[in-house]
Amino acid sequence: MPQISIRLLPALMPVLLLGCTVGPDYQSAPPPAVGRFTETALPEKTAASAVPGGTAQRFVPGQDIPGDWWTAFHAPKIDALVAQALAANPDLAAAQATLREAHQNMSAEQGALFPKVTGTVSAQRQRESLAAVGSGTGTNTFSVTSGALNVSYTLDAFGGVRRQIEQLGAQVEYARYERDATELTLAANVVATAIRIAALQAQLDATQAIIRSETEALDLTQKRFALGGVSRVDVLQQQALRDAEQATLPGLKKQLTQQRNQLAIYLGHRPSDATLPTLSLAELTLPADLPVSLPSKLVEQRPDIQAYAALVHAASAGVGVATANMLPQISLTGSYGRSGNSAQTAFTPDGIVWSLASGLTQPIFDAGTLRAKRNAAQEAFAVAAAQYSSTVNIAFQNVADSLVAIERDAETLQATEQSEQTATASLTLAQMQYRAGAAPYLNVLTAEQSAQTARLALVSAQAARFTDTVALFQALGGGWWNRADAETPAQSRGVAP
Repeated sequence: MPQISIRLLPALMPVLLLGCTVGPDYQSAPPPAVGRFTETALPEKTAASAVPGGTAQRFVPGQDIPGDWWTAFHAPKIDALVAQALAANPDLAAAQATLREAHQNMSAEQGALFPKVTGTVSAQRQRESLAAVGSGTGTNTFSVTSGALNVSYTLDAFGGVRRQIEQLGAQVEYARYERDATELTLAANVVATAIRIAALQAQLDATQAIIRSETEALDLTQKRFALGGVSRVDVLQQQALRDAEQATLPGLKKQLTQQRNQLAIYLGHRPSDATLPTLSLAELTLPADLPVSLPSKLVEQRPDIQAYAALVHAASAGVGVATANMLPQISLTGSYGRSGNSAQTAFTPDGIVWSLASGLTQPIFDAGTLRAKRNAAQEAFAVAAAQYSSTVNIAFQNVADSLVAIERDAETLQATEQSEQTATASLTLAQMQYRAGAAPYLNVLTAEQSAQTARLALVSAQAARFTDTVALFQALGGGWWNRADAETPAQSRGVAP
């Protein structure tokens, strides 16, 4: 190893300690310069319907999102479910542990900026031949006792260590935003699943009510057939309609059970161990005011975007690490201690031993390995930048899709409500005409099918209004920045503000 003269170190130390940091300095990408999320401007508010979940919702540009956004539905049962999931879900616990692990990895690397000090103590008893050293015959037995402090320090002259710490700090940010994204996704999944359970239960209840009504109609038709008032065809048609509705029950029950099982998993339980509340759509309140963040703020609010930005930062620092590895590595070592043939002689002036050394290592030929690694790091940076851009585009699509769904599903519910009212009125009229002998029984069957279909569609349309709202809160970032435990990026890296 080439040696640096000790006499030159005082002159070189200011330059070496200040050093330089090679590689690109990370700069965050500017937010997209767009004025709105959707292709056309949003209306001031959505359509309204006179059924639960039919409230007209007003779009409020720039309105902030609360950290506990799910409380906007004013459903204590949902609030309790979300709280339970955030406390017990193992995926969230894993994300939190990953963040702690990233913190520790960064702290470990920060130690490379400081000298390493080690202590050694040894005691040795030795016998040697005097003839071997030309000092006559016989042997000499003696002891050697020594102790020393050893100091080693690798100067970060070109910032390789600092870039490595920067890279690990970016990975801390990534882990932090991944934790936030996991928490947001978990809360949204719990609320959406609870709404689906309530909707399936409503569809099941409606189907069972329809079956009861059709069973009563079948009994009446069979009695009239026995009296000769209707044909056997009428009886079979009514029975076929009732049986078709009964055939839908197992499918609804399967979906309901599977959704309850999924909710149990979100809560951190096995399906057999969970105790889930019964929730109805009527217990939910549709938020009247919907926040619509400014497009320029979405990049800051979405944890997945910030996570990918952290990956770009980490890749940028990786280029600096690979570049620094191509440059000279300068090291300083020293030791100070005592040595003697006994503990007493070791602590005399003659027992003092010390050493100072410096070294410089410069790669000369490695068959292009280090250059290829730097090129690979640059390509990794390009990959991370492209993935970040794609994530931003998808985030804007998520918000646009949610806003369009809220607007159109409100119109769907309004139309479905009108359709259900019309179908119910048509069934009532068909039944009256049939009893009066003014219409065939086929008209009643057709009206019954239309009324049943409209009734179930109404439940689905009501549920869609709630799930659309959940999707919008999730697409906008879920208000994690307003939580009491929210960290700034500097705090997540362990840096004082």
